[in-house]
Amino acid sequence: MMKHSVFTFVRRWSINILCLALASAIFAAKRPNIIITMADDMGWSDIGCYGGEIDTPNLDRLAQGGVRFTQFYNTGRCCPTRATLLTGTYAHQAGIGHMMNPRNLPGYKGDLNQNVRTIAEVLKTAGYSTYMAGKWHVTPNIQPDGPKYNWPRQRGFDRFYGTIHGAGSFFDPNSLTRENTQVSPLTDKAYQPKGTYYYTDAINDHAARYIREHDNDEPFFIYVAHTAPHWPMHALPKDIAKYKGKYDAGWDSMRHARYERQIKMGLIDPKWKMAPRDKKAPKWSDSKNKEWELRLMEVYAAMVDRLDQGMGKIVTALKETGQFDNTLILFLADNGGCAEGMGRREGIQYKDKDPDQIKPMTKGELQPDMIPRRTRDGRVVKQGTGVMTGGPDTYHGYGLAWANASNTPFREYKHWVHEGGISSPLIAHWPNGISKKRHGKLESQPGHLIDLMATCVDLGQANYPEKVGNKKIVPLQGTSLAPAFQGKKIGRHNPIYWEHEGNRAIRDGKWKLVAKGAKGPWELYDIKADRTELNNLAKKHPKRTNRMAKQWENWALAALAKPWPWGKK
Repeated sequence: MMKHSVFTFVRRWSINILCLALASAIFAAKRPNIIITMADDMGWSDIGCYGGEIDTPNLDRLAQGGVRFTQFYNTGRCCPTRATLLTGTYAHQAGIGHMMNPRNLPGYKGDLNQNVRTIAEVLKTAGYSTYMAGKWHVTPNIQPDGPKYNWPRQRGFDRFYGTIHGAGSFFDPNSLTRENTQVSPLTDKAYQPKGTYYYTDAINDHAARYIREHDNDEPFFIYVAHTAPHWPMHALPKDIAKYKGKYDAGWDSMRHARYERQIKMGLIDPKWKMAPRDKKAPKWSDSKNKEWELRLMEVYAAMVDRLDQGMGKIVTALKETGQFDNTLILFLADNGGCAEGMGRREGIQYKDKDPDQIKPMTKGELQPDMIPRRTRDGRVVKQGTGVMTGGPDTYHGYGLAWANASNTPFREYKHWVHEGGISSPLIAHWPNGISKKRHGKLESQPGHLIDLMATCVDLGQANYPEKVGNKKIVPLQGTSLAPAFQGKKIGRHNPIYWEHEGNRAIRDGKWKLVAKGAKGPWELYDIKADRTELNNLAKKHPKRTNRMAKQWENWALAALAKPWPWGKK
């Protein structure tokens, strides 16, 4: 009798274990792989499926087979966007209200807080493998022998290849890192491309490698954080040649063409007038150095094109491994087009006694500078209108006038929180999770970076922690976007807020209150009727303006946007 009982127990125990294993396999199969891919300093209208003329067939196919969000928002700047995306909290709550410059204020530490979790840290607890390729930029500690507590491998990622710093040469990136070790692109044995080393290719090649080398039945999460098309305007010659002559009609013509396409595509309401050309941008007919200006835009387009080519590599890897149908791909941008005047000052960034002499770097030498002093083969790096951009010995941004066109039809740029600074494309593609009747559709519900963690937690069936050890974790601020994939209501309960460099805004339903600078007056817009923010209703609706301003002030204190470094309050 005793032996029979033991046998029965063991048999039942074995069956239970088998059932649990089968249930676990089914559970894992239902949860999608998740890939979040982000462009850097790319305007809302740059890619084809958002009205642009740049050749982006891979992104366009993802859009046609998925859903495009027409009112998705970032934070208006690189570091805060990355902190918000990674943690599902507002950037100030994560300690990165500005850049990597500590300001001795709770929301402006310039280093990712320990009381927030990254998507990787949360999804790991649900069995996900976690990988990252690209730009990190949420810690000031970028030196190879410095602290690494806030590097990707210490914040939840199983594998990492990319840069800890925020910008640099595409041919010789500074702070280039494999796992926890900084490397030279010329001596990194784990990655030696056949042709020229180009950082955008390296990022996409590693993302594709992670997919192919993923070796378990649990799902994966990959964060692909590009530096393209952030300055410097660096691209490969064959990609630049593709756009020769494409922009000869100039930025005014480009803006109007994009605006008309956006109306035809249904991305914007025809009653929204395009924001006037920025007063700081001359008419194309009056512009100087046309050949030089055209080259900047040709290289910029080539950079976006190359990023899209890399998306094709990622899709190919997913299909070859049978992972395509059950992978959610999200594509977005970290802020609007960048109007910064990088490289418009003539000459050489650093003083050099012998600018015409060739002084090569050693192959294994780490690149220490965001703007390299010299190329690997020893040429001095130059700026200004006398230098045609594109190669490793140049360093330019594309400038305000082209950024104005990138952000068509909106006002303002990176740094500001008017629509041109914070509007991002968002493509969601997931064959198993987005029904065919939704393919190619537009989704107009507002979304924000704070929603990406919530979406991952929802679809990954993960538990977002209230505490880790004895440390209380900042609660999730967003809501899952997954219902919107099927055309259902997201169910957002709170307004969406912004603050960057004193620029501030609140979006509540169709109403948006926004101001430029710490002392700028509040402006009120009905976004449903006037998304290009041309008809300020603040004086017409003073009660609403005051009420929303108080809401923003209350949020700013609670979310650590205040006290801020832009004034005494």
